[in-house]
Amino acid sequence: MPKAKIPAIEGWFTMDDAPHLIGLRDPETGATFFPKDVAISAVPGHAGAALEEVPLSRTGKLWSFTTNHYKPPQPYVSPEPFEPYTVAAVELDEERMVVLGQLAPGVDPADLELGMEMELVLDTLFVDEEAEHIVWKWKPVKGDA
Repeated sequence: MPKAKIPAIEGWFTMDDAPHLIGLRDPETGATFFPKDVAISAVPGHAGAALEEVPLSRTGKLWSFTTNHYKPPQPYVSPEPFEPYTVAAVELDEERMVVLGQLAPGVDPADLELGMEMELVLDTLFVDEEAEHIVWKWKPVKGDA
């Protein structure tokens, strides 16, 4: 029987076919914040603003990337044996903020070009006895890779 798929971080992204990160926006100024649970800030003069939860852009431009060749320390969870993985920094189309995420499986970092269009996808971070833990990752938009 397949295991349940659950978000590795509850409330940070949707789990649908066209996933979105979930941020907070100040409706008066348009300022947007992510991740909503730990990076909440406020625009000067708007500290008491009622922030609303909003889906963020699913696409953006590749701003930077790096491949990690060393296993990070705990609490990071990595498959055994450790394999290098690439982290992409993507500037979201509408919000113009940069969000980090691993590169989706099957994407060769040698094919990446700064400025290329990327899209948010979901993938397994790890599997334990209870569930398959899902996280967002980035991949080139079809035709850009």
